[in-house]
Amino acid sequence: MLKGMRGHLTLVPMMLALGAPGGQAAPLPLATDGRTGYVIALARDASAPEQTAARELADHLAQATGAAYSVVAPEEIGDRPAIAVGPGAARALWPEADLNLAALEHDGIVMTTRAPHLILTGAEGARRGTLYAVYTFLEDVVGCRWWSSKESFIPSKPTLEVPELDQRYVPQLRYREAFYRDAFDGVFAARCKCNGHFERIPPEYGGHYTLIGWCHTFYRFLPPDKYFAEHPEWYSEINGERRAEHTQLCLTNDEMRAEFTRNVLEEIKADPSAGMVSVAQNDWGGACQCENCRQIVEEEGSESGPLLRFVNAVAEEIEKEYPDFLVETLAYSYTRKPPAKVKPRKNVVVRLCSIECSFSQPLATGPQNAQFQADIQGWSAIAPQLYIWDYVTNFGNYILPHPNLRVLAPNIRYFVENNAIGLFEQGDAGCSCGDFVELRAWLLAHLMWDPTRDEQALVEEFLRGYYGPAAQPLGEHIALTHDAVERSGAYLRCYMTDTSPWLGLADLNRATELFAEATRLVADDPVLSARVRRARMPLDHAWIQRQRALRRVAQMTGKPFLGPADPVAFCEDFISAARDFDAGNYAEGRPFDSLVPALRAQTQPPAAAGPPPALAEGLADEDWMDIQEGEFRLHGLGDWVAVVEDESASNGKAARMPGTHTQWAVQYPLSGDLGDLGTWHFYVVARCEATADTGPAFQVGLYDGAAGKGVSAITETLDKAGDGEYRTYDLGAHAATAGMYVWVAPVGNPDAVTAVYVDRIFLIREK
Repeated sequence: MLKGMRGHLTLVPMMLALGAPGGQAAPLPLATDGRTGYVIALARDASAPEQTAARELADHLAQATGAAYSVVAPEEIGDRPAIAVGPGAARALWPEADLNLAALEHDGIVMTTRAPHLILTGAEGARRGTLYAVYTFLEDVVGCRWWSSKESFIPSKPTLEVPELDQRYVPQLRYREAFYRDAFDGVFAARCKCNGHFERIPPEYGGHYTLIGWCHTFYRFLPPDKYFAEHPEWYSEINGERRAEHTQLCLTNDEMRAEFTRNVLEEIKADPSAGMVSVAQNDWGGACQCENCRQIVEEEGSESGPLLRFVNAVAEEIEKEYPDFLVETLAYSYTRKPPAKVKPRKNVVVRLCSIECSFSQPLATGPQNAQFQADIQGWSAIAPQLYIWDYVTNFGNYILPHPNLRVLAPNIRYFVENNAIGLFEQGDAGCSCGDFVELRAWLLAHLMWDPTRDEQALVEEFLRGYYGPAAQPLGEHIALTHDAVERSGAYLRCYMTDTSPWLGLADLNRATELFAEATRLVADDPVLSARVRRARMPLDHAWIQRQRALRRVAQMTGKPFLGPADPVAFCEDFISAARDFDAGNYAEGRPFDSLVPALRAQTQPPAAAGPPPALAEGLADEDWMDIQEGEFRLHGLGDWVAVVEDESASNGKAARMPGTHTQWAVQYPLSGDLGDLGTWHFYVVARCEATADTGPAFQVGLYDGAAGKGVSAITETLDKAGDGEYRTYDLGAHAATAGMYVWVAPVGNPDAVTAVYVDRIFLIREK
């Protein structure tokens, strides 16, 4: 079903036998015909999470078997068979055994049968181990499944027999976080055995790791509005000038470090149980260029050199007062490359970030990720505690297909093989209807707990359990999108705004057929129908974005077009569904409702095109393409750009950009299918309103996103364009390939330019 999704299991399984006596023991009859003789043993001094574990076990067993399971103290068991929950009960039922619970560490578990008893426990004093032992038993032995915070499956097993068990497991990843909106639910996160910073797990469910500051904390601990006026030397020197706007700290300034450390210690004092604090660069560039900082960069061969020396010095002071406290920093963006000399102290955690990588290829083997391979190997060699910040969604547009499922398991194994002990999988935290978000959260949680699991089997199990009869066509859809991106060779970034570089018309047509089949198969089940409808949202969004261009491709090539027959109605249904599903954000920090005007602009009937440009007069329809504002990709709609009435435009409308910014706010991405059509000449028709007659007016260009480079660009000047008249700008003749896009932008000179207008973009086939 999911061709190519299986990876190679290279890790040694962590389930280890406890050395039980030989011979096959008879199964334990936990329930027979809806009745049970078993009780649940729980020590009187059991911790709150152990009490939760006993309650969860009793509740789920009752749902599965129909029997009632009492929770009693070990001394009250008598001669009844029991399920011991927690180390206190385990010792009471099996005093002669050495379970070696201390070796379980943080979240390790033991599941073992000693007839007539069953023991489920974690380490003494561990917050989550016993709870995880119970959840593992309920999932792996009883067959319970928690698909999401609101959707689960409890099997009906009036007769429940437990085979001989003798298993001990310690997860290799100590910190496990699936950063999805639904996975923030504390009970669901605990059942999935996640324990990260953002997962709202209450103490009675074992709590979670807390990181003071989370990340990007330079200005949190040393805010410029408090310190810069008096101490500009504490902040970055850029081109000989000390600056605090979107820069960093001067990491070689000893006075700055002393004040920074004092502020960090104050926050630790207020929350000493957190156990970890972030000392990390701001989320932008601007590293200090002063002589002392540059000297360290040269010595270390990386900007991570001065950063890590600074973090080590802060961590050394913290250790004096809080010897068990950890200090985390980032290997991110300009600091991703490891240093040549300095090594992290024992109380320093390095969190390596994969944000620049291609997620259509495995991080371990993909040629597009060669630099990351060098970086992780370098950090693995020197970092005693390596964490990973991995990016598993498309932050540029959550509600688009993002075919990276095939790399998730290989990447997690790669992190573990390189000594990672923590993993933050940053997914669709802001959106409820991204690309199979329920599947992704569930799959990642299971793989982080046990990276040796067969990911294909997990995906197929989820599809069957969550989508029922629709599993087969949905599995084929997943395989189709993954095959498409692999076939294209596209660099699948975690910030992409459309699918044209890799998803062609034929793929979209087939995906539409598969979802039609999935919808038909669950038509009589409103619950499953809603799940399939939500899963279809990314496909629908791709059609909305590209339906005009792909309709043209179909007409010019004779290919079928299975996109929306009525784009306006299709769009309104999509908007309504997104609101019904409480979509949240469509991209990082961007609410769905802010996307609605662009969606409607992309699907409204185009205004009359008006006369063709002079260069296209007399050409056959298949030899030129006219792209009006309804097909533009508009970024920052309402802020950077707006569609306005313009009587001088060819169809009476234009895209207007104020002269206040420099964003490529008007774009036209080429459909990948146009690559079959040869070479085209690219033109832009634009004008500007100006208050001056000298200086730059605006820019137009052609960019190859797949290659990551500009193809052609023109900077118009006010001495030629200051009269406000539309002119045609020739970007040259080029082979039309997937990933190319035309762009137009102001030049950020509002004193001279009021606004830039784009009437049309047109292409003429080269003969």
